[in-house]
Amino acid sequence: MSSLTILAIETPSLGDRSYLVHDGEVAFVIDPQRDIDRVLALLEEHHLRLTDVFETHIHNDYVTGGLALAQRTGAAYHVNAADEVSFERTPITDGETVAAGSRMKIRAIATPGHTFTHLSYALLDGDEPYAVFTGGSLLYGATGRPDLLGEEHTDALVRHQHASAHKLAEQLPDEAEVFPTHGFGSFCAATQSESTQSTIGQEKRSNPALTQDEETYARELLEGLASWPAYYAHMGPANAAGPGAPDLSPVQPADAHELRRRIEAGEWVVDLRNRTAFAAGHAPGTLNFGLDGPFATYLGWLIEWGTPVTLLGETADDVAEAQRELVRIGIDRPAAQATGGPEYWTDGTLASFATGTFADLEQVRRHRPVLVLDVRRADEHEKTRISGAMNIPLHELPQRVAELPDAEVWVHCAGGYRAGVAASILDAAGLRPVAVDDSFANAEDVGLPVVGSEV
Repeated sequence: MSSLTILAIETPSLGDRSYLVHDGEVAFVIDPQRDIDRVLALLEEHHLRLTDVFETHIHNDYVTGGLALAQRTGAAYHVNAADEVSFERTPITDGETVAAGSRMKIRAIATPGHTFTHLSYALLDGDEPYAVFTGGSLLYGATGRPDLLGEEHTDALVRHQHASAHKLAEQLPDEAEVFPTHGFGSFCAATQSESTQSTIGQEKRSNPALTQDEETYARELLEGLASWPAYYAHMGPANAAGPGAPDLSPVQPADAHELRRRIEAGEWVVDLRNRTAFAAGHAPGTLNFGLDGPFATYLGWLIEWGTPVTLLGETADDVAEAQRELVRIGIDRPAAQATGGPEYWTDGTLASFATGTFADLEQVRRHRPVLVLDVRRADEHEKTRISGAMNIPLHELPQRVAELPDAEVWVHCAGGYRAGVAASILDAAGLRPVAVDDSFANAEDVGLPVVGSEV
């Protein structure tokens, strides 16, 4: 008998995976993202009939496409019966088994920890456990973070998470493959792993939730948790309300005059080009969130929710890609768009700022005083930092720009992307940034004084 097919639908910008599983005729989907056209294209390509859509939990890091996909295809939409939602769903509970076609069975397993009502789904080929879809429960070498529902619930959830990992390890054979939704860069993961595939047996040997006792696991996991994107606060309510299909059609174009008006009104006009091109020349007042990095994560994190966004891309495809990224986090329709280059986006002189490396910074500090601004998270800064550097995490920078003096500000992060975003914010505020486009690992190598708890 041929094996079942499990297709991962990657969303690397958010660090998540959705899954389409089929037997050659019938399919089901786990945790679909908002842009369901990707799923529909796979169904058409493989000539499949979708019978079921399953949610592992009410997601905190993206807006689901589950309800829209089920409505579009007529599939049953399985959401935990204990979840309070305002739409029609097919309630599912711990231990319940759903048949998809004549061969596949999906068994719900209560695995609280990431949320109180989290479910994992074991896939049975006939009666044999074949794989498990673990959502934000058991990840590759890690688990989903237990602190997204509020500090008052974190201690209970981290202990649930430990118990849930052991429950999965006890109920499933070592050879069962593990397919998590989070853990590929998502801030929903407590820690990150480089693994791209695993089994229950591998996790038994390497996952702290399965190798450490409950107290050690809880203590070390909680000590390592960092901040998460502010837009997460809006995802749970959106998913409980039942989001519809997104509108990905192009929005109205804006000329240079309208772009200036929007900037002066306090709206965000976002340049999608890479940070090198932006630094070299951009329309004054625009902000740089390059499509070559975690664009939606940081834009959604920094923006005051509800602020209109206009997108500037070199091509219509760039703008369309940005729209797709944004609907996944609930920013449904940009206010406007413009394409081409910065010479088309302003009636005046282009703005620019300098870039450099850590070696350049080391040389400059020999000749004149400059402010070094570290925009990494506080936990990163605490571990290792340039002596004397000021730390304002990127997600706090829009509200804290006034703390910076009118000085030459060399802004850095770990690899360059966040520094580019930060430099655009400083530039729009009338300050004088120099964006360090370099790996922080080079700072000590070039002679900069590096200190911190891990030095």
